[in-house]
Amino acid sequence: MLSAMIGENWRRDCSAASITNEFFIDRNPAYFSVLLDLLRTGELHMPAGMSEKALYREALYYGILDHVRSAKWGMLDGNMLQCTNTVRGHATGDATAIRGAQDGGCCVAHGPMVHVYDWSMEAQIALTLDYVNVNDAGFLNPERVVICTCERGDKTGGMALFNVKRGRLEHKYEVCHGGQYKNCTAGALAINDVSLFASCRGRSNEYGIGCWDQVTGKLTHFLYEGPSWPLGVACKLQWLPHSNMLMVAALYPHSDDSFISFLDMRSNNIAWSWTDAEKPAIGDEKVVMDAVAMDECSTVCVVNQFDNLGFIDTRSNNQGVRWRDHYQPGKISEAEEHSYSKLAVWGSQLFCSKNDSVYVFCTPDLDAARCVQTAKLKKSEGGDISDIAVGGERLFVLHNEENVFDVWETPGSFSTANCF
Repeated sequence: MLSAMIGENWRRDCSAASITNEFFIDRNPAYFSVLLDLLRTGELHMPAGMSEKALYREALYYGILDHVRSAKWGMLDGNMLQCTNTVRGHATGDATAIRGAQDGGCCVAHGPMVHVYDWSMEAQIALTLDYVNVNDAGFLNPERVVICTCERGDKTGGMALFNVKRGRLEHKYEVCHGGQYKNCTAGALAINDVSLFASCRGRSNEYGIGCWDQVTGKLTHFLYEGPSWPLGVACKLQWLPHSNMLMVAALYPHSDDSFISFLDMRSNNIAWSWTDAEKPAIGDEKVVMDAVAMDECSTVCVVNQFDNLGFIDTRSNNQGVRWRDHYQPGKISEAEEHSYSKLAVWGSQLFCSKNDSVYVFCTPDLDAARCVQTAKLKKSEGGDISDIAVGGERLFVLHNEENVFDVWETPGSFSTANCF
């Protein structure tokens, strides 16, 4: 804002009589001095007793909120993460999924509700979807959330865009088949710079992956699934910017067998694929519960119901899984009662939850089927972990307790002084 005030464009729009070398800003000078020091040094130091929330408000007014965020936490490094916040929500029952935003905020999906938090972890208006279960969610921008839900008999459900500041539906994304708009269940969601992708399952032939334009909200194309390759029941989508493809994973329990593929959305073709269908299984290792792609190192990481971590080489089609671990529980009840592992990736680091901890791994060595653990993240409270997500240089960890999640950050230069 200050740069714009003294810039050429601002002065060009003013009359010659109104141009002055003095500017009056009617804001609190105490907060201005802290923000001015931040711009000078890149470090944020707050005097004791100063309201952090009010400082954020002033930074937003001056247009430098991103500077405050950069000082508050640094670039995400799994080996240096610290738990900086534990947030207890207001939903009843266990939350099922957490998703991170580009600016460091997040949302928590729970049954027919989505609770949204901005980057300062202040709760926004809760989104209630009239008892339609939420399957996935994602941020189009910090103020707008896309939600995927199940279809209902009254033609509600599907995928829609909500304004989290107003708590209102802004747009519903529709599927067109045979010249008619069809209602369907939207399963998994992925977002890139220009498009939205969702797995869709309808009542007739609308099974596959839909692609919508972010600006217009219109369906640009729809990739129908083949007779032996399920796309509409996919429970995990991930956009791969390095290869410009979409990873689609249909996994247990949504599919009896596991199917993972890379889709080239420009040509509507499957560029790479893997499945464990019709392959001999060793015990129950074939039951893949989660998958994530490490695009730049040609790897898909998977985890089974026994928390065994494995790797698939994407340089050739339908390679077997190279398992890092081969643990199996001694009792069936041990496998039934614990929370299944979840995976997330950030650059060259892999995050894998197991029970009440998150393990950090470096880039896997495919030839040696080896992935070195570099850190273990655990809190003394919270219990088993049901989901993890990365967004805005933060790691979000959702526990099985009622809507409780932790925020992990790499420490920045933020500090609170003991004296004025």
